[in-house]
Formats: sequence, structure tokens, C-alpha cells
Amino acid sequence: MKRLLNLLILLALAPSLLALLPRLRAEHPGPVVLLMDAEALREEARAQGKDLLAVLEAYRPLGVEGIAFPERFVKDWVAQGALLYRTGRELLEAGLPAKPSWYYLKGEAWLLDLLAQAYDLPTERLGPWLGFPLDVQAFPAFYPLSEIQAAKEAGFFVAVRPINQRYRRLDPSLPIVPKEADAVVFAGLEALGYPYRLEEARELIPVPVALIEGTPQPGLAAFRDKGILRLFSLRYEWQLTLTPEEAADKYVLAARERGHQLLYLRPYPYRQDTERLLQRIQEGLKASHIPLGHPQPRAFTPSPLHLAAWVGVLAGLGLLALGLPVHGPLVALLLLLLALGYAGGQAGALLAALVFPVLGFLGPRNGLWMWLRTLGYALAGVVFLSALGSTPATLLGLQAFKGVSLTLLVPPLLVAFSFLERHYKEALTRLFFHPLRLGEVALAALALLLLALALLRRGNDAPVVPELELKLRSLLQDVMVRPRFKEVFGHALFPLALLLPWPKWVQNGLLFLAALGVASILNTFSHFHTPLAISFFRVVNGALLGLSLGLLGVMLVRRLRAWWLG
Repeated sequence: MKRLLNLLILLALAPSLLALLPRLRAEHPGPVVLLMDAEALREEARAQGKDLLAVLEAYRPLGVEGIAFPERFVKDWVAQGALLYRTGRELLEAGLPAKPSWYYLKGEAWLLDLLAQAYDLPTERLGPWLGFPLDVQAFPAFYPLSEIQAAKEAGFFVAVRPINQRYRRLDPSLPIVPKEADAVVFAGLEALGYPYRLEEARELIPVPVALIEGTPQPGLAAFRDKGILRLFSLRYEWQLTLTPEEAADKYVLAARERGHQLLYLRPYPYRQDTERLLQRIQEGLKASHIPLGHPQPRAFTPSPLHLAAWVGVLAGLGLLALGLPVHGPLVALLLLLLALGYAGGQAGALLAALVFPVLGFLGPRNGLWMWLRTLGYALAGVVFLSALGSTPATLLGLQAFKGVSLTLLVPPLLVAFSFLERHYKEALTRLFFHPLRLGEVALAALALLLLALALLRRGNDAPVVPELELKLRSLLQDVMVRPRFKEVFGHALFPLALLLPWPKWVQNGLLFLAALGVASILNTFSHFHTPLAISFFRVVNGALLGLSLGLLGVMLVRRLRAWWLG
């Protein structure tokens, strides 16, 4: 039966691999565009006595081919001098018949004409003054349209950043998204029109919209049919704590390893630092063979062949049911129900992530052949996970994979469960009456600590990431696709567990910790917004580096043991 199930896994691999071809074609790197924030650049332009476009042109030789215009507020136009703002009481004191509780603006005629139509509010004209019943200083008030037109005529990629506001009128005749725009990057924490007017907002936007890394914007998914461009930027406060080279490396990493196409930049206070930033980004993109240009949304249609991966997943579930020494069929059924009930349409991908990291531990402990077998099953699970979980929404990051924490928790627990003997009642009785030793307690506490650490430090923003590890991450990603430390750690434990004469309980403990690293392989590929090739090389580098460290550890332990025993 096991041979038949393994044959089914092999047969399912071929169509599942073919099903990944559309995704691989869609994940080609670049082109990317360097977008300079117009308002951040404006201070530099004023200091030099130049217009915005002239300063932008000076950065063009350094790779800047785009500019982003945040929508202005009324108070920004007032600060610039384009509008004059007064309360109704102030105008009454000046002898004008204004309403005392209203607020009034006067200034450039084109802007006042737009503002008169901009909000679902009553207005009144009082000579050159335009009045509103609410204080509109913090209301969105369009863009410097002449600058947008000039940037477009100069050949720059133009992005605009409209602001969502409950009183604003979503009228196609208003330049909420000017005709010159190449992309829309929503300002603030929500998409235009959210929550009740998304359909109206969709009619205003004829261009792709940006998904900002690390900034969830409710309502963004409603614009998916317009095309999605992934955008990376740094909070300016954080950017100022980084050297230009450190900041540039983060932008390059985002383009190379996470598929970002819009790199959103703000200049440093000193122009020399901005030039260093841009120069380093150009060098990094060139070294990674990522071209600069005007990006387009990446089209991706899943292949119907991906359904063949279900055959492989169910065959793997059958192997798990046969391989567990105690209640294997029941455990397999519970896993199937868990995946179907919790993950829904992602059930097959979740099952692959929960089952395949365990299968290699269920066979004989025949040295490094066990490591190779475990890695092989994990990579087969990767193919099925990727085939079933890759959709346009998951690749863009619009839909997160359900069960990321489960992929790190459940497989090691299943591996630990597999250590039970068939006559488990007698084994548990012996374990209950086993006299505790301080060393055993210390090792058990260390195992629990490492398990907790693996769960707490998921991702770059995890609350528990040692400073030394952050420095090692930075060093490794400069020379290779950086492997995950959990995987390096897990692979290193296999030689230590299998090539040294440990008592069985110690070997079991080491293999349990190694299962964390194997589970991390599937967890790596569950981050669907990372290109497949990057995840693959991350896993390969982790396996090679971890195995090398493990073999080195075996030699050191043998020498230490020989020294200790005299």
C-alpha cells in the first residue's frame, strides 16, 4: 500500500510542476520604477529656487523615472498662498454678510471652482469668497495639476495619491485621478470610497493601483481588476536612522525577493546622501538583473493542472495514516477536517504544509539517507502547496495563507507523536515512573524554549529577533538568497541526531527540533508573494549550509567526547 501511495505522489508531481509554469512566467523580475515623493522633494526645490520638475530632472541620471503626487488638503493650499481662509465671524467684522458659523475661502479661480463641486455640502458665494458650513481645512483638495501635466510631458511615470473622505463627491468630472496618472497609490489607511462607495470609486480609476508593503488598506481588493502593482517604501523616520547604503539594500531586496515594482523614495536632508541612496539602488538592481522602466501589472491565470496536486496531497495523508504507530487513520481524518473547516479553498495547500514535513520521519533512521528522504518529501509537499495555493490574490498579497502558524506548530507535534510505541500505554507508564534527572529537565526546557522562539519570531517584524541574527541576515543577503535560520538550524541537527551514539530519548529530542526546520520549508513557500525561484534558492541554501554546519558539529562532538573520556 505504501508503495502505491508513493507512486501516486510521484505521478502527481509532473502535472503539479507544469501547473506552476504560469506563475513562474508572471514572476519575472522588473521592470521597476523609482518614484520620488513630490511633496518631500518640494522643499529641496524651494531651497534651490527651482521648480519641482527641474529638481526631478537632476535625479533622472540616477535612475529616478517616476514621481508621486500626494493629494493636498485645503490647508496646504492656504499655507502655499493659493487660498485665503477666514471664518464667517471674521468676514462679518469686515462688513460682509457672512454666516458666522461658516468658513470661507478665496483665491485662485480654477481651484475654487473645483472646491465648489468637491464635497457633498451646501456652499454659498459671497463675492470672491466660497463658503462651507464645515471647517474644510483638513478636506482633500486635488493636486497641482500643471506640475502633473509637465511631469507627464517630460516622460515621467506619474502616480497620484487620492485621499478617502466621507464628504468628498466621487464625480468623474473632478480630477480625483487626473488623466495623466499611470498608477494610483491610495493615501492613508483605506482605499478611495471605502466602505460604502467602492463601486463609485472604481469608476474613477482607469489605471493600476498599488498594494503598499506593510500597510493594509481596507477596500483595496475591490480594485483588483484594475491591476495591482506592489509598492515598497520606508517610513521616513526609520529611513533617517539608516545610512543611504542600508536603506538602498532594503529597496533592492524588496524588488529582488518580494517582487515589488514601485520603489517609493523620499530624499535625505542632504542631497549627497540622496545621491548615495540612488546610486546604490541602481547598482543593486543592475547586479540582480532587474531593469528600470514603467511597470505593468503581472497577469496570472492558474492552470487547471493544479487540481492534480490533490492526488499527491491525499496520497501523502494516506502515508501519514499508515506511518503513525498509534491511531494513524484517526489523526489523518482530523487533519483533513481541520484543513477543510479552517482553510476552506486553501485546504489542499494547508494539508500539504501539515503532512509532508512529517513523512520523512516515519521511516527507518538510516543516517543521512533519512535526512535526504525527509527533504525529498518536504520538496514534494512544496510543489503541491504551491500548485494549490498560487492564485492572483495570494501572489499579490491580497489574500493571506490561512494557517501560517499551524505550519510551524502541527508538523513537529506530529513528529513527536510518531515517537510513541504501538504499546503506548506501557511506554507512557514507564515514562511516568521514569526518575527525572537535572540534565533531562534542562534539555526538555531548552526544546520548549526553541519551539516557542520559532513561533514568536515569524517574519521580519517579530517581537523576538536577536540583534546578532539581524546582522547575520544582512550579511547573508548581500552574498546569497538568505536562508531562514530555522531551516539552517533544523538541517544541522540531522547529522548530530543520526551520526552520534545518543540514547534514544536524546535522539528523539534532536529530531523533534529538526522537524521545526523541515516545517519551515513549507512555511517558506506559504508566503506566496515571494517569487518561487527565491523561495527555492532560500531552501537549497538553508539545506546546504545547515548540513555543512551539522557535519562540522559531528566532528567537534566526537573530538570533545574523545577528550572527555580520556
